[in-house]
Amino acid sequence: MTRNFDMIVLPGGLPGSDHLDSDPRIRELLKRTADQGSFIAAICAAPKILAHVGLLNGKRATCYPGVLNRMKFPLVGIKDLPVVVDGQVITGRGPGTAMDFALQLIESLVGQGKRDEVEEALVR
Repeated sequence: MTRNFDMIVLPGGLPGSDHLDSDPRIRELLKRTADQGSFIAAICAAPKILAHVGLLNGKRATCYPGVLNRMKFPLVGIKDLPVVVDGQVITGRGPGTAMDFALQLIESLVGQGKRDEVEEALVR
């Protein structure tokens, strides 16, 4: 049975990202989900999984410093930003940007209004 998802989000950290990266089932799920036009998201060290699968080719992305190397991934526009959205791909820099990343996931799935609602409740 093939399942469709609105979004796949990969958590960062090591060695978890390395384990996800080495699992062919994860790679296939990412490709299939991207081909269906659904969102793919990754934070911290996990954007390297997207790069290895080829989902960042020709796209802008961010990650934990040093995880994506411009020499190894010349087709990826690596940015030093908290969160980068390029089409259906969302990447976050690291633990310090996790809240910004989470708010972007909400916005991408259900819109700016819901993001604003959640964000407002966070500052009370």
